[in-house]
Amino acid sequence: MPLNRDALLLYAAAFLRSACAGLTGVAAAIVLKERSLSVSQAGYVIGAGLAGAAIATAAVSAWADALGRRRTLALLAVMTTAGYVTLATSHHFILLLCLSCLGMVNAMGRDRGAAAALEQAILPQTTVPARRTWTFAWYNVVLDAGQTAGSAAAALPILLAGAWGVRVAAAHAWAFAACGMAVFATTAAYAALSPRIEAAAVPEPPQVAMLATATVLRRLVLLFGLDSLGSGFLNSALLAYWFFERYAMSEAHVALLFAAARLLNALSHLLAAWLSRRIGLLNTMVATHLPSSLLLMSAPLAPTAAGASALFLAREALVEMDVPTRQSYMMAIVPPDRRTLVSGVTNVTRLIGWATGPLIAGLMMQGVASASPLIVGGSLKILYDVLLYRAFHAVKAPEEQVRGTDDG
Repeated sequence: MPLNRDALLLYAAAFLRSACAGLTGVAAAIVLKERSLSVSQAGYVIGAGLAGAAIATAAVSAWADALGRRRTLALLAVMTTAGYVTLATSHHFILLLCLSCLGMVNAMGRDRGAAAALEQAILPQTTVPARRTWTFAWYNVVLDAGQTAGSAAAALPILLAGAWGVRVAAAHAWAFAACGMAVFATTAAYAALSPRIEAAAVPEPPQVAMLATATVLRRLVLLFGLDSLGSGFLNSALLAYWFFERYAMSEAHVALLFAAARLLNALSHLLAAWLSRRIGLLNTMVATHLPSSLLLMSAPLAPTAAGASALFLAREALVEMDVPTRQSYMMAIVPPDRRTLVSGVTNVTRLIGWATGPLIAGLMMQGVASASPLIVGGSLKILYDVLLYRAFHAVKAPEEQVRGTDDG
């Protein structure tokens, strides 16, 4: 079945946005230092961008369906453009702080903001239920490809500065200006979306919708908060530092290891869609996610870098398989007119967990043991898997209720 035109437009916008996030994750702190900001000021600017993303995601969850999904996506793109233009041009700390928040400048390196949350609510309306998980799988492949392209593009300012004889600071400014233009270009994709992607019914006031979906949403928020807290312990920066510290791996080897991991992540999204057709969405989530945590928790026991790397890569081949299946399952078990609310609230929860985990993990690495985040983060994720299965094992997606999960 060919992809729907609306889905392709959302994929194109997501790729551009993710590429910009990938570049920003690599270059933001370096650029802020070039602007003569202190380390703490740079941290405030980056934190303000993440805070802005969380606030915008919360606002989207409450009001996007009433305002209009296409209009909301375009407004988010314009706001993000303003953030990139500020990064490209301003040296003033207060202006950078304010417009980074308003522009939701994302220095996480991954696209996890308000636009992504809204797109996740829209995608089920671009396909039939039987193809919903595949649609999410390809969406996540596109996000991974954009992140990879953006991270690689972060080297371009240095290369261009050397080739053209311009200052590195000027080359960085051009890079962020290009990001601004790329994100602004997504407004054309959003304008071309069909009216079919709008909310199917007249949206209720957010407090009414929240009350009607309260039971499922409460469970999802608690569970996803637990999972994202575990992910915060296991973020790429801390894992890379652990390999560097524990096994004295060179930065080049660590970079190659994580590049291989990202490739496995992308391939695993497609494998997850295939597997979920055979054993079900929830079963795929738990059966792949739980062993991935056990593999990572085993890595500190490896006596060599090669052994630890093999366990890490095996983990990376499984750990992201719950992403498209989780998104598909979550959107399947809530009414269509509640999808924006549920997607937005759960994404805010995940942002908070991702931001909190590294703070605790860094203290543990310094005061307890360098491998402690792997043990604690893995344990939190295993607890999440067990509780998720216990809470939702009897709740099937509509297409699974019709065909069962064992018909191949």
